[in-house]
Amino acid sequence: QFWEVISDEHGIDPSGNYVGDSDLQLERISVYYNEASSHKYVPRAILVDLEPGTMDSVRSGAFGHLFRPDNFIFGRSG
Repeated sequence: QFWEVISDEHGIDPSGNYVGDSDLQLERISVYYNEASSHKYVPRAILVDLEPGTMDSVRSGAFGHLFRPDNFIFGRSG
């Protein structure tokens, strides 16, 4: 839910597109996001957990497509 709130505040939709209407949003967007080569915004975050199931719930959420796959670090069960 954190990234849903941050995305809403910064004008980022679930696919990473900027849909805001404020110059202030664009000025401060680099606090939480990097602009990818496709003009989409990806979170500046690394997600770490010992359980892969937690990461699966993030990826399957509404904003899961925002994250790059290599930003997920998790332990292996077994």
